[in-house]
This record gives sequence, structure tokens and C-alpha cells, in this order.
Amino acid sequence: MTENSKPGGYEGLKAVFFNGTLKPSPQLSNTDGLIRISRDIMEKQGVTTSLIRTVDHDIATGVYPDMREHGWKTDEWPELYPAVREADIVVVAGPIWLGDNSSQTKKLIERLYAHSGELTSKGQWAFYPKVGGCLITGNEDGIKHCAMNVLYSLQHIGFTIPPQADAGWIGAVGPGPSYLDEGSGGPESDFTNRNTTFMTWNLLHMAKLLRDAGGIPAYGNLPEEWKAGTRFDFDNPEYR
Repeated sequence: MTENSKPGGYEGLKAVFFNGTLKPSPQLSNTDGLIRISRDIMEKQGVTTSLIRTVDHDIATGVYPDMREHGWKTDEWPELYPAVREADIVVVAGPIWLGDNSSQTKKLIERLYAHSGELTSKGQWAFYPKVGGCLITGNEDGIKHCAMNVLYSLQHIGFTIPPQADAGWIGAVGPGPSYLDEGSGGPESDFTNRNTTFMTWNLLHMAKLLRDAGGIPAYGNLPEEWKAGTRFDFDNPEYR
């Protein structure tokens, strides 16, 4: 196989896409249009994908796995989280509002954070075996700002972020057509299509690398071992 030939072996991987649009189904979501590009590429490689539009679900606000245990009467997040737990790839997608991520995207990040203290069977933080990416849409500036927030948050709670793990589309500044509107130029944007494709393949490559390697090595990152006194070559400084 040459360096630029198409690899294989992605079958069996699972990916979940979260759409942080503020529009409930069946309203048209421009973010869905960008998600579809990435999902199509993954599915052609035998990857199982799913899509969750968070606004369609009664997800409570908070930073605990089940907010019904913390004062909320209802919370669908415990029923949605298994899709994350079973996924190798998690893509957070959403629109720009006031130059920032939508409230739905922010709520999702908070609910993911709720599980960051859980451990895998290897004793690592829950998201260590998973790869994260980001897709952003809008008709105002802010793609890089929004992606920076999402990708930092994902890596901070344990996701692995491959190179160029974000893509997006924005129209002209101010009121104007959105991504899927006729004449927007969004679906024809070579820059957006290239970045979305590169992001998708980098997610696939990294997820396969982690799966084939059995995940990230556990030495040096086991919280319970640290708590028990193991210091993984860290030398306590002398205090004078």
C-alpha cells in the first residue's frame, strides 16, 4: 500500500454526532447538512453512525450523570449517554449565536463533563479511548472561537483530538442565507468540503489507531493508582 492509498479496517467503529441546533425536528437544520457530509464518508468505510439532535430531548441542565437525583423531575440524558459510551468517535456540531456556541452545545459539554470522573475497565478516565471532533455552521464570524471551546473541552475531559479536527461554514457577515439555503454557496464551498473531509478521515485514522493499540497506554494516567501512592516517575520536590 502506498502512502496515499486508501486504507481499510474501519469496520466496527461507531460514531455519534450531536447537533446543537435550536430548531426542533422536523425543522430544517443547516448543521445537519454539514454533518451529513461527514456521516456519509464514515458510513462508506463501514462505520456505524448515529445522530442526536439535543433540542428534541428533555435534557436537564447540570453537571451530574442523572439530574433527577439532583432536583430535576425529568432528565433524558441517562437514556442518551449509552450512545456516547459505546462510540469510538464523538462529533459535537452546532450553530454560532452571538459569536459563540449555542446553548444546546454548551449543555451537551456540561453533561459530558458529568461523566469525566468515571473510569474504564483499565482504570483510566471514561473518555480516554474516544476521539472527538467539531463542526460549526452560521452566518457570522466565530468558527474558530466555537471550535476552540469545544475541542479544548473535549480534550480536557479525556478525548483524543487528532490534527485538524474541526470544520465549518459561515456566510457573509450579517443577515443572509444559511448553509442549506438556495444560493448560499455552502454545499459548494471547496474550503468547507475539504476541511470536513480531512476532519472525518483524521477522526477515522485516530480511532482506528487507538483501537488497534488497545487504547492509550495506562502507565502514568491512572487516578486510583495515584491516589494509592504510585507516582509514575514523578519526584516530589524538596521543600525547604
